[in-house]
Amino acid sequence: MVSAMSRGSASGSAFGALPRAGLDSSARGVVDYALARRAALFDLAAGRVSQAEVCDAQTYLLRAARYHGEPLDRPCPVCRRDAMTSVTYTYGDCFRGDVNGRARRTGDVAALARELPEFAVYVVEVCTECRWNHLVTSYVAGTGEPARRRARS
Repeated sequence: MVSAMSRGSASGSAFGALPRAGLDSSARGVVDYALARRAALFDLAAGRVSQAEVCDAQTYLLRAARYHGEPLDRPCPVCRRDAMTSVTYTYGDCFRGDVNGRARRTGDVAALARELPEFAVYVVEVCTECRWNHLVTSYVAGTGEPARRRARS
């Protein structure tokens, strides 16, 4: 449980920095949310917030983690189970309305980045057991070329 967490080195502690995911070479404007994650876990360990407040993944996110998530090689920082997955979402004007905000595999994002001009990527870690979830990183991917306007009909 959380009370067993200690302030160890950043690489080995539950509060420490996460290993950087292999971002696509087209990634720009990368925002790492490790400090916010660390603060949330410290608040939980200190009793300033309850487990219900930080383990609040919605049903849609849990489903996305179950069916589209990629397993992580570290345990959940809250319940210590090996049920952690990474879910990657993409948003952008270059996507049709029905596929905007879709959960995708990391390999799919790299392929899209070679083809599409620009879109936002959000990576969320999720524990399917205790419902812990936190935004890990966000960035802009794509070719960087200006979007071609479609002719109106």
